Amino acid sequence: MHNWFECKVNCERILENGMQKRETEPYLVDALSFTEAEARIIKEVTPYISGEFTITDIKRAKLSEIFLYDGGDRFFRAKVLFLSLNEKTGTIKKTATQMLAQASDSEEAIKVIHKGMEGTLADYEIASVSETGILDIFPYGDSIKSIVLEGE
Repeated sequence: MHNWFECKVNCERILENGMQKRETEPYLVDALSFTEAEARIIKEVTPYISGEFTITDIKRAKLSEIFLYDGGDRFFRAKVLFLSLNEKTGTIKKTATQMLAQASDSEEAIKVIHKGMEGTLADYEIASVSETGILDIFPYGDSIKSIVLEGE
């Protein structure tokens, strides 16, 4: 099981016109604790950032699943409702979870989630999909497999 932490890194970036601008960039890292999350994000971003940077925030990301798609360049957060029938009352209970999908747009993110959920016995529906600012994720090794969509 993964413990995801959203880490915000504040650094200077050089714009196309040559000006420097301070930006805060969110990343997702798999770690056992806040301390390990900080150490891992520093290790992962150091080769890509020139100059000084600071970690401004680390918080737990409550994600039940992450679906990677190599054709995607952004990350989308989806609220997925698992449906179960209460046999005594005859009502449908909805249990919400958060998932992350890598895709190019929200429609592709929905396809990636459906593909990733193939073989799931539980009934579910996707309640919402929204783009996040997350630039990259850093899992342990290759513990997350990439999704292949039909026609590729």
